[in-house]
Amino acid sequence: MLRLLLLLLGPVVVLAVPARAQPGYRDCAQCPELVPISAGSYMMGAAPGEEEREGVPPEHRGRSQPQRRVTIAYGFSLGKYEVTQAEFGAFVRATGHWTGSSCWTFRADGTYAEVQGLDWRNPGFPQTARDPVVCVNSDDVQAYVGWLKRTTGKNYRLPSEAEWEYAARAGSTSARYWGDSREGVCLYGNVADLTVASRYNFQRKSEYFFPCSDSHVHTAPVGQFRPNAFDLHDMLGNVWEMTGDCWSQDLSGTPLDGRYREAVHAGDCSKRVARGGSWASVLWYARAATRVTGTVGVRSSSHGFRVARGN
Repeated sequence: MLRLLLLLLGPVVVLAVPARAQPGYRDCAQCPELVPISAGSYMMGAAPGEEEREGVPPEHRGRSQPQRRVTIAYGFSLGKYEVTQAEFGAFVRATGHWTGSSCWTFRADGTYAEVQGLDWRNPGFPQTARDPVVCVNSDDVQAYVGWLKRTTGKNYRLPSEAEWEYAARAGSTSARYWGDSREGVCLYGNVADLTVASRYNFQRKSEYFFPCSDSHVHTAPVGQFRPNAFDLHDMLGNVWEMTGDCWSQDLSGTPLDGRYREAVHAGDCSKRVARGGSWASVLWYARAATRVTGTVGVRSSSHGFRVARGN
């Protein structure tokens, strides 16, 4: 059962970051709320010893290393929340975009499989209009971003993984933006907890699940948990968030200026980097440095996204 679960997932110095969150804004009524992020520099990736301390299995270690100093010399904006059902629905109604008729998800017996008849409207579990949209793939996301560009005339896009981690850390240097401790995690994020273990009859081992309840088996409406210092919610947990980077096995060769990793940087562009962990991810994934791969074209009930906008 653990193997099936894993299929779903797969000293630091910070300079020139804002001392506190900046006010959010929207470019249109149906647009996601954005938060301005100031320029700055940070160490990207997992600190030495972090993966061992967090119990990351040996075969999963090294993806978030070596640490790299990244300097983002420009301001940008990032979604305060993950893109919601309601926000994505406005796009679908305006464009008629079709998102397919199947999605990878957990079935009632706890097995993970592609299920026909599921889509972003019905991912296999109840959602509200404020839940993050799931069961969307890279093409769906790029179509949504393109619609935002046309609607607003602004430079909407996916964040790079360097921008994403910079924003997620929000000046912190610990494994999670609330600290290294696993205590109180259910106050900060919708993570793999006892509600998930009970619903799918998974073994409640402490190395797999947080020993608390966040009151949500699947996705949670955005903004239900405590934000980080930039006033960004759900940066860890709820859904894996797609970035614009092509996949790489580690951080070697990562652009040091915040740009996307592309094929020219030895990236595999048939896959994209996802960040942040989800409601179904085993606990060692709920860290700012964690990075996993998602195949282009695949839709999953644990994957969504948040948008960025160039200023």
